Amino acid sequence: MRQFGLIAGAAVTALVAAGAITYAVAGDKGSSAVVPAADSADAGFARDMAVHHQQAVEMSYIVRDRTDDEEVRRLAYDIAQTQANQRGMMLGWLDLWELPKVSADPPMTWMGMGDSASASDADGALMPGMATNAEMKRLGTLNGKQAEIFYLQLMTDHHRGGVHMAQGCVSACEVGVEKRLARGMVEGQESEIALMEGMLEERGAAARRP
Repeated sequence: MRQFGLIAGAAVTALVAAGAITYAVAGDKGSSAVVPAADSADAGFARDMAVHHQQAVEMSYIVRDRTDDEEVRRLAYDIAQTQANQRGMMLGWLDLWELPKVSADPPMTWMGMGDSASASDADGALMPGMATNAEMKRLGTLNGKQAEIFYLQLMTDHHRGGVHMAQGCVSACEVGVEKRLARGMVEGQESEIALMEGMLEERGAAARRP
């Protein structure tokens, strides 16, 4: 576990640097002069989605150790790699903008949902779709088909919450490259939701919420 933490930490550091480079080379014309305010939608989305993504990465690595099913393991690997990369980009932008990676405001404040997010902070579920601490612990105790089903249910919820947040950035963010990333998140995660619903059906189960 300690070795994994060291490897993951090194990977995140590399991805943060990559994120800053990506912003510098892929931003819109003149975007290097655009520095969002600390309380802007751009900064809020980058901070909150980085946290949201981190849990998805953790869930995905947990399930890869709890099942031998290649379809689930492949999906978990893809989600972990995609979201770790996106997380690195968002943290890199915050570095580039010289903005803090944490805020004293509740999560979702940039969407006008700070009060509701705080009220729904149940056992670690800081934002829409996030699993609780108890759910994360339970996932780590399951094996085989049970682990697959619970992971797919948790990740479906997680993606739905992520899509909601990304749509908020598409509407409110001002930095072009970040809006495009958010739009890509919506498209990619909606596609994966449909895939996971089919995988749940194949296992005689269904998503927990419509």
